[in-house]
Amino acid sequence: MNTSLVPASVQASSTVLPAQGYAGDIAPTLAWAWVQAGQAVLVDVRSDAERTWVGFVPGAKPLAWKQWPETAINPEFDAGILALGEGGKKLLLLCRSGVRSVAAAQRASALGLEAYNILEGFEGDPNAQAHRGTTGGWRYRGLPWQQN
Repeated sequence: MNTSLVPASVQASSTVLPAQGYAGDIAPTLAWAWVQAGQAVLVDVRSDAERTWVGFVPGAKPLAWKQWPETAINPEFDAGILALGEGGKKLLLLCRSGVRSVAAAQRASALGLEAYNILEGFEGDPNAQAHRGTTGGWRYRGLPWQQN
């Protein structure tokens, strides 16, 4: 999702934006609030390489939607997401910029789960110099993360 079309006031709010084929789009700050309150499970759908090289959210469940360098959907995704959503838990899906997490949320929803896309992703959209992490994203919002 191109978050430049979403007003900053909504990105930082507690609003769930309607979405096609999944429960909705939420701001990173709302996602973190739900995780802290024990209301949801944070699922990082980026590749193993991205989490290792770029950083990760402590406590997030790693479950790649697609692995690098292949672009095929992870054959373990369905079983993994079903296990994470067991008991009706809300699933909050995080990728680099909020695009792959939409596809993953749609798939999780098709499997009968309550899945949300986290707007802006971990790194956000690129700025005018094609650098990420300067205009939005989990890290930009000052939310917890680590790097190996």
